[in-house]
Amino acid sequence: MLLLHGLAGSTSVWRAYDRLAPDGVEIWEAVLPWGAEGDPGWSLRDDPSDHVEHALGGVPGGVDALVVHSFTAGPALEALARGAAGRGPGAAVVVAPFHRRSPADFGWDDAQYYLGGFHRILEEGLRIGAGDRIPPELRGAMALRVRDRIGPYGWQQFFGAYLRSPWLDVDALRLPVLVLAGADDFAAPPDDARALAAALPDGRFQLFGDCGHFAMAEQPQHFADAVHGLLGEVFPGLAGGAARPARAAS
Repeated sequence: MLLLHGLAGSTSVWRAYDRLAPDGVEIWEAVLPWGAEGDPGWSLRDDPSDHVEHALGGVPGGVDALVVHSFTAGPALEALARGAAGRGPGAAVVVAPFHRRSPADFGWDDAQYYLGGFHRILEEGLRIGAGDRIPPELRGAMALRVRDRIGPYGWQQFFGAYLRSPWLDVDALRLPVLVLAGADDFAAPPDDARALAAALPDGRFQLFGDCGHFAMAEQPQHFADAVHGLLGEVFPGLAGGAARPARAAS
């Protein structure tokens, strides 16, 4: 299983799930260039789906199940749809995707919301990751620094991937895909996840109550139950219990 974090994220977002994954699941995690410690220069020249392809190719023997969060969901689905992953995974879990079915679903208000409120999404990630260890006023200042580090080109990569989402070749995605959303997610509207699941040939949707953008951290047991339900369907011989330690995809 390969786990892919979102924009300005890190592998730490999966820590709660790592402890709940079943025995027999070998977990791999990729540190993507748009992560918290990445080089902002990626946004000047790179296609994010190429980095997803590289991460998929870095797992020996191939990836059986892909779990992807937030911004990275769009590029990951693009890579899978174009067959860039070769054999490709047998199942995927998409958490809090940014996805709309028609160009007409976007308006100027959306651009204004995500440009003016971009730092709020980043601040929410800091809140979930650090809890009460960071006072709210400091957390807000840190979010602005993260936003400035990402820069206008990083934001353009984020919003550009969102604007491309209506052209995702959903018919090429024949694998089972579980799409998860939090009812209280102010970043990626739950209706985005619902629309994506409905458009996929083998999509299924699950909404978590009392949950925002980070289901794996906010509702780890419910998240694990949902993921394991899909894995049990696709890989019936999978046993329960503790997972092997996570590894880094090269």
